[in-house]
Amino acid sequence: MSETKLPEIEFEHDDFELATLEDELRVDERCQSLLKHFYLHLMNSGHEAQRASDLAFCADYYLRDYLLDFARQNVARPQPGIVRRFAATWFITHTLDPEMTVLERHLEAIREFYRFLHGQHLVSADELAFIEEEAGQEEYYRQRIERFLAISGDGYIAWEAECPLRG
Repeated sequence: MSETKLPEIEFEHDDFELATLEDELRVDERCQSLLKHFYLHLMNSGHEAQRASDLAFCADYYLRDYLLDFARQNVARPQPGIVRRFAATWFITHTLDPEMTVLERHLEAIREFYRFLHGQHLVSADELAFIEEEAGQEEYYRQRIERFLAISGDGYIAWEAECPLRG
């Protein structure tokens, strides 16, 4: 496979700020463009089309469903705890039958996506480090899923309090 020259990314950190409905539409379009760049980057890095598509799909779910729609955060300004809240609570409560194998695919996509953003100078080495550290807490997330599936009575309140959705 020959390597395709990727178009340069022309985004700034402020391009992902959300304040108005217009901003939301603009940010959504920019995220779609960024995800296309991510997909092309994966293809150029030697991933097969199906694998690149799966990683881009999982990154899209994290970005647009969770980070933008729910958490209302800037993609290019990640905050500590954001991946942990996604994996330990949001994903689990927003999935009909949460499975660790599915969550692991999302966590891998998040790591790859933020490595890509770091390579594009949209996130710092420190930001990448805490994203990777939080995405790597797979045993903790496995336990969270198991405890969630075993909740009975009013046990949800204590379960959610361990890793609240709002940080």
